[in-house]
Amino acid sequence: MTQRFGDYQNEIYLAGLFGTQPKLSLTFAELEDRARAALPPSVWSYVAGGAGDEHTQRANTEAFRNWGLVPRMMVGAAQRDLTVDLFGLRLPTPLLMAPVGVIGLCAQDGHGDLATARAAARTGVPMIASTLSEDPLETVAAELGDTPGFFQLYTPTDRALAESLVRRAETAGFKAVVVTLDTWVTGWRPRDLATGNFPQLRGHALANYTSDPVFRARLAKPPEEDPQAAVLEWTGIFGNPLTWDDLPWLRSLTTLPLVLKGLCHPEDVRRARDGGVDGVYCSNHGGRQANGGLPALDALPDVVAAADGLPVLFDSGVRTGADAVKALALGATAVAVGRPYAYGLALDGADGIVHVLRSLLAEADLLMAVDGYPTLADLRAEGALRRV
Repeated sequence: MTQRFGDYQNEIYLAGLFGTQPKLSLTFAELEDRARAALPPSVWSYVAGGAGDEHTQRANTEAFRNWGLVPRMMVGAAQRDLTVDLFGLRLPTPLLMAPVGVIGLCAQDGHGDLATARAAARTGVPMIASTLSEDPLETVAAELGDTPGFFQLYTPTDRALAESLVRRAETAGFKAVVVTLDTWVTGWRPRDLATGNFPQLRGHALANYTSDPVFRARLAKPPEEDPQAAVLEWTGIFGNPLTWDDLPWLRSLTTLPLVLKGLCHPEDVRRARDGGVDGVYCSNHGGRQANGGLPALDALPDVVAAADGLPVLFDSGVRTGADAVKALALGATAVAVGRPYAYGLALDGADGIVHVLRSLLAEADLLMAVDGYPTLADLRAEGALRRV
């Protein structure tokens, strides 16, 4: 059954009749400003910052301005259908929450991973849970309720550890494994370098490692007794510069749908498709890993064409419901957001995330109503989106 996501604005207007204004901002710029004041400077710089002079990060957001939806009238768009089929799942929305490695630290109580999962349960928007988490993946999965969750894997150099993490994700009930390819080494991030801040080196977001039997077996002492030794061990095994020769091994790790994240070149997409993956994820890590590259949105059409029917997930630069609609019109199967929900979390926990997600969905729904696109298939019709 389709939902009327645009009705969120009616709730806000009705509350206004009784003197109640929204607790949180309704624009990304205001949300960002308030989150900056709420977060510790070290967490703020890590979440908000990007690589180099952050040109690619800005280009990701600006790329959406180069596309415009062509209004269509007299089509009877009183009902909109935003449901999507993804990996055998029927999802009520095309929105996802992208993996954010320090999302735990964005919450006032330090358990943002759990708050994100609770927001997923309340909204039906799936969470892609990061390997880098303040709480073990099993605890996160238990908070998802009936909403499916996906597990994002940073592939360690220890194959046994990789297998253990994936096996745990399967057992916990995650519905797909998303392998991030562009973060085996950390990009040049001046904001973090200027403060000498790297959260994982301070022991943050390592709960999936310190709770893992394979990782613990590598340590001379339990991580509870010698946390610094655990951090040092983590630094030595975190990053695995995967090659295409590793794809058969990755594919063998799980019967769950396998998605490769960070693919922006059509030839890479074709090799992934031929290698048996179940989906591709077009992303440049929101501009956090490499500066000077192509905006992810500009790569999306060629990625969709090369995927040849495989599901295509997308993120990088999505700030509004209108942005999500444009990415969907360019062929993305589902669109993930990162910083917007992280800022909502920083300001009001799970309630803040729910507000952000409902706002994004309301804007997308109302845009499709006003411009005359009742379904996602209509959005993807030839001529619906044009360069401006």
